[in-house]
Amino acid sequence: MNVQPAWFWRKKNHPSRWSAVMMIAPKLDIHPDTLSKWTRLHERANAPAVSELPDREKIRQLERENCALRQANEILRKASAYFAQAELDRRFRP
Repeated sequence: MNVQPAWFWRKKNHPSRWSAVMMIAPKLDIHPDTLSKWTRLHERANAPAVSELPDREKIRQLERENCALRQANEILRKASAYFAQAELDRRFRP
């Protein structure tokens, strides 16, 4: 059974999902809350899985790069603090 999702009806004739559900539910002789729940479940079940997204590998690569950059920043921050402290500890020489 091929049923159009609630957003399809909303785009054509209704300002909101609920108004579409309120129009369709009596025609099907069911409670509007039931139809609303069914449409949400249908949309969730047919949503693309995260693993199917085409940019997933790109995101992984960027996360690895982000981790490496954070480590480099931490090393630079510690080195900067070390050399700043060494500069303060040095005696003044005219």
